[in-house]
Amino acid sequence: MAAQNGKDLLIKLDLNGGGQFETIAGLRATRISFNAETVDVTSLESQGGWHELLGGAGVRSAAISGSGVFKDAATDERARQIFFDGEVPLFQVIIPDFGIVEGPFMITAVEYSGSHNGEASYELSMASAGALGFTAL
Repeated sequence: MAAQNGKDLLIKLDLNGGGQFETIAGLRATRISFNAETVDVTSLESQGGWHELLGGAGVRSAAISGSGVFKDAATDERARQIFFDGEVPLFQVIIPDFGIVEGPFMITAVEYSGSHNGEASYELSMASAGALGFTAL
């Protein structure tokens, strides 16, 4: 895979529950990670004493984070409201030359910062809250 622009990794939010996804404006840095817990089934009979794992078991999860500046009142307001209301709306993550991850996420943290001679900025952290779908690009 060839190098890609980081700006092409997009986090999109379903603003009204109607399936119309909009990029969360002002994000400068985004990240998604996938995790899978393991289920250890190692026993005294494990061949050669090697660690054994049960395939297809365990809990899978994804985490999204992003940071940026305030640029768009609609997406800023919607993200803030999602956090305070404890909503779990649909998000899309566009991973360039890879695919689209879509599913419910909960905003688990919102941080605001700024300095007297700079712009106000924010950071979002989200955790998957259900099954995620993947569509290859």
